[in-house]
Amino acid sequence: MTATPAPSSSRRRLAMIAALLLLGILGYGLWRSAKPEAVILQGQMEAEEIDIAPKISGRVAEVLVQEGQQISAGTPLLRMDSPELEAKLAQAEAAHDAALAVAEKAAHGARPQEVEMARANARRAQAAAELAQKSWQRVARLADEGLLSAQKRDEALANYQAARDQAQAAQAQYSMARAGSRSEDQKAANAQAAQVAAVVREAEVARAESQLQSPVAGQVAKMLAKRGEINPQGVPAVTVVDLSQQWLVLNVRETQLSQFAIGAHFHGRIPALPEQGKLRFTVFQSQVLPDFATWRATRSDRGFDVRSFEIKARPDAPIPGMRPGMSVLVEL
Repeated sequence: MTATPAPSSSRRRLAMIAALLLLGILGYGLWRSAKPEAVILQGQMEAEEIDIAPKISGRVAEVLVQEGQQISAGTPLLRMDSPELEAKLAQAEAAHDAALAVAEKAAHGARPQEVEMARANARRAQAAAELAQKSWQRVARLADEGLLSAQKRDEALANYQAARDQAQAAQAQYSMARAGSRSEDQKAANAQAAQVAAVVREAEVARAESQLQSPVAGQVAKMLAKRGEINPQGVPAVTVVDLSQQWLVLNVRETQLSQFAIGAHFHGRIPALPEQGKLRFTVFQSQVLPDFATWRATRSDRGFDVRSFEIKARPDAPIPGMRPGMSVLVEL
């Protein structure tokens, strides 16, 4: 027959098992108490916000987008109505037409009829000069013979000289009509036309600016302008968030700064997006915060003041569903 273990042996075995369990529990407790607790830092996500303002003042005639709408670059946002701008554009276009006419006239010179008129005037003035010359010569001979006074001779000479000058002036006008405008006049007329054309382009650009468009793709965050309101020049009318430009803003103590050096990587999670799991971020900027964010030492003979730093880090890829202001938890 097999011998049955003594009751005292079973009790000793149970006591040893209980002692081992107790030692294990005590060891685990000591390990837990010696292990430092995890530090959780909380930051928030940001994205690039663009305030779009018109270059001109005007009344909002039509709002073309809504808050929360996804838009692409070049999407019309609103249309502004500015009668003053339309009047300036019409005035500039009329001035441009007039300047072009002057430049064209300078380029083509005098009309054929004007040239013919100048030629006829020159021939008539030349004939009058020749007649005055002959009259002066006859009067001079008679005066030399004593048949006319010297005063008559002087009067005839003065008439001849005046007719000769008129003939020269008429000939010069005829030559000018044939030659056309001077090159200086043509350049001045062309420059005037170019100057007015620039004014027209400026007015056209201003009219194009009355159709406000988005410079980037993103989401309409705020519609600040309303239909019927007057939006002043340079005052934002629409705020667009570019969700492709995302970053995390995190405040850390300088004792933790070594873990967030420029180019360092760390992980975090967004409670609002649990399906994204742990996300990796890369630090690209670090700057000290003002004095109000400094952790002051409680005793002057122990410890030191700890400054706070603002850390900015980009995710490895744009996070789907992210919205500015979402919290991010980072465990150290």
